Amino acid sequence: MKKDFLHYQAQTSPHPLTLQVSRASGSYIYDQDNNAHLDFVAGVSACTLGHCHPKVVAAVTKQASEYMHVMVYGEYVQEPAVAYTKLLASLLPSNLETTYLVNSGTEAIEGALKLAKRATGRHKIVAARNSYHGNTMGSMSVSGAESQKSAFRPLVPGTTFISFNSEKDLAKITTETAAVILETIQGGAGFIVPKNTYLQKVKARCTEVGALLILDEIQPGFGRTGKLFAFEHYNCTPDILVIGKGMASGMPVGAFVASNELMKNLQTQPKLGHITTFGGNPVIAAASLATLQELTTSNIINDTLEKEKLFKKLLKHEYIKEIRGKGLMLAVMLANADITNHVVMHCAKNRLILFWLLFEPKAVRISPPLTISNQEITLGCKLIIEALNSYKK
Repeated sequence: MKKDFLHYQAQTSPHPLTLQVSRASGSYIYDQDNNAHLDFVAGVSACTLGHCHPKVVAAVTKQASEYMHVMVYGEYVQEPAVAYTKLLASLLPSNLETTYLVNSGTEAIEGALKLAKRATGRHKIVAARNSYHGNTMGSMSVSGAESQKSAFRPLVPGTTFISFNSEKDLAKITTETAAVILETIQGGAGFIVPKNTYLQKVKARCTEVGALLILDEIQPGFGRTGKLFAFEHYNCTPDILVIGKGMASGMPVGAFVASNELMKNLQTQPKLGHITTFGGNPVIAAASLATLQELTTSNIINDTLEKEKLFKKLLKHEYIKEIRGKGLMLAVMLANADITNHVVMHCAKNRLILFWLLFEPKAVRISPPLTISNQEITLGCKLIIEALNSYKK
């Protein structure tokens, strides 16, 4: 199977981890020999309610037995998508009332950028250095790590980059700017949180010059930071909200959300301003609805901040310089990249799943299912400390 995987399925790196999966449940992934691997990554923040949550599985199974794909997006009334978007709107600020459902985070970014350009009649975008918004051409054009982009130039022109948390850079947002796009918490750069009311100041500058603010919550959204959406921590409501990853607890999905008035710009001039075949798929929408209902009728989100405290209490070591992030979106910053690689690989051998971040080689990603138990956190942290203790300089 491993040989076929490496030959027939395209790879994204020279050395994939090649864990052969047989099943997954809760906080564990099981290999072909039925060994349980404790998952501190959750499919890179995607499996919000853990693996194969019973309510998500039931919703998917029920919907798949009734109907699956029936028409391209936006033509037929399909109950799962309507119910989901209505519930989502009830939980968001009043200007975030209409949702365009797509297939992935990067597609949602593309749609958000198109909407901003269409609504403002402008074409220039301001984005942050070391940001990550996806790997399609438009998303890559507003992502801020040249190492990921240089091989694919030329990209979409018109993007100016600013430093996240830099107030002096706000002057680069001008009357020519269609939109500013920021991750609410920078992911690939090392889970960097906004400081000193930074997001509020960005929003004020956008309002001043007539630009729109797009917040990318693809990773921090859906309870991961201890609020349903991370922008709630920072008293800053975007004009366009981009979501994905944990939205359907393991199913492929994305969306962008704006006011109904703003979203109508995609209906005319041109008609079909943004189209997708499988966006709003009823099976995926059913999974999204089940996920959102469980998050908002339980203590899962509130418990996330307590679990953050437990991680920070247990993860103390001379090689750990700081722990960045919020909730269960944590980056353990180690002394150097060699220690990071050692920890990830040592823990893999001991059946604890960790992962790296895109642009910060000293960071170990910790983004487990929000349903992870305190006992599982304690076990995993013990294995991380053992890995750090085993490192030889």
